[in-house]
Amino acid sequence: MFNNVKLGIAPIGWTNDDMPQLGGKLTFEQMVSEAALAGFQGTEVGGKFPSDPAELGKALDLRGLKIASQWFSSFLCSTPYEENEEAFLKQLEFLEAVGAQRINVCELTRCLFAEECSMFGENKPIATDAEWDSLCSGLNRLGKIAFDRGFKLCFHHHMATVVQTFAETKRLLDNTDARYVYLCFDTGHFTFAGEDAVKAAREFGNRIGHVHLKDIRPAQMKKAYDEGFWFRKAVFEGCFTIPGDGCVDYPGVFAALQEAHYEGWFIVEAEQDPTKANPFEYALMAREYIRKTAGI
Repeated sequence: MFNNVKLGIAPIGWTNDDMPQLGGKLTFEQMVSEAALAGFQGTEVGGKFPSDPAELGKALDLRGLKIASQWFSSFLCSTPYEENEEAFLKQLEFLEAVGAQRINVCELTRCLFAEECSMFGENKPIATDAEWDSLCSGLNRLGKIAFDRGFKLCFHHHMATVVQTFAETKRLLDNTDARYVYLCFDTGHFTFAGEDAVKAAREFGNRIGHVHLKDIRPAQMKKAYDEGFWFRKAVFEGCFTIPGDGCVDYPGVFAALQEAHYEGWFIVEAEQDPTKANPFEYALMAREYIRKTAGI
């Protein structure tokens, strides 16, 4: 059994900030109401969430929800550190005001999220050695700021970015300070990258500060590789889904996280088309699967 683990669900199953055609008409109120009704304890900040901490806090309190974390886009490889720090501090202030203790950093230099080209093979973004130095030193500095304010900076490895693979994630963790830089461990992104999510959970267990539970439909993943999908096409084509609806070995993942004595949030995060995968229905399915599989 897990101790001190809370279960949340991300808004991306309802509305997609990068692709407003997915769930564009669905509201913040619907998302948080259905998340609470499905039995979740919290969520991450989405684009439709109120920007006023007091307004957001009131809406969440009415539903018994908490804010777990929020995405932060870093450009440490390509822009001055000071610009990243300024934006980081602003976001930390907001998260502090809404009671969160995690911030999820993803390096977006040369990312292919919006590009209509294959994200595989030679197109996969790569950082130079000098950029790696800037990334790791910058993360240490931002992580120290977060630590001093009671936060964990959790780095989000991600498809179509410079930190996608097991080896790239290991390089980042090996070259950052374990006191200040943690991992936002994402089962789906490791799987989509061709990696073993259970192996990653075991290898990086003591550095995991936040967990995203995303599953992958294997037939759609094969199609993505065969046809050279760009990232957003992978979303449109249904590559991602909720835990228990794909090929990730979740019993193995949960066992590895238990062995690592993980504490914090599990966040169900499955970017899908809500007209094809009803968000409330899938939230209920995910909640029941995690109850049966992880005992929470």
